[in-house]
Amino acid sequence: MWGRRAGALLRVRGLWPAGVLGRRPLSCSAASLAGNSSPQCWNCGGPGSHMRGDGFFCPQCRALQPPDPTRDYFSLLDCNRAFRVDTAKLQTRYQELQRLVHPDFFSQRSQTEKDFSEKHSTLVNDAYKTLLAPLSRGLYLLKLHGVEIPEGTDYEMDRQFLMEIMEINEKLAEAQSEAAMKEIESIVRAKQKELTDNVSRAFEQDDLEKAKEMLTKMRYFSNVEEKIKLKKIP
Repeated sequence: MWGRRAGALLRVRGLWPAGVLGRRPLSCSAASLAGNSSPQCWNCGGPGSHMRGDGFFCPQCRALQPPDPTRDYFSLLDCNRAFRVDTAKLQTRYQELQRLVHPDFFSQRSQTEKDFSEKHSTLVNDAYKTLLAPLSRGLYLLKLHGVEIPEGTDYEMDRQFLMEIMEINEKLAEAQSEAAMKEIESIVRAKQKELTDNVSRAFEQDDLEKAKEMLTKMRYFSNVEEKIKLKKIP
């Protein structure tokens, strides 16, 4: 009962987490940006890249193929499907892929390949940004398991947590000095670190419900982080 009232109060005050701000909605079928899922090369009719594992080009005519709609972000960036990722390896893989598919390298190629290049490059960017940040990575991993966190509900958040969020937002609204802002930033950063560790343990234990709860809390603090950034703007 109290959770519903608190949820309503948070919505009225504009404190409700609106998802991962600045990002497009995540989808485990993001690779469906491609318009062609045929395993044959569109150019020469030979076996296409989807038949050759990691390849992006036809092994016969070397034409760029459309993105594989069956690949998820983890597979695309050569990562284990897990919450813990090697961010250095992630960045290296991202740079390798962009050197292969970036539109700048296809200015003299056919219009079809230019279009595929745009789709590949966009997909690689989305995959990298999603897997790089703990919150978006966790939400995406949940989605791959068929679990989504509905927006616009308080997801049965406990009273103590909702009160904590309200108090932090009130402090932020009243903060007038740089020292006060830094103090709030420090608190939020520590909370996000703790929640990230909890999410990691939950996934390692295959406790999706716990991961869902922790990621929901991370969305609240992510919303606070965005408000801090906005308040810093002159």
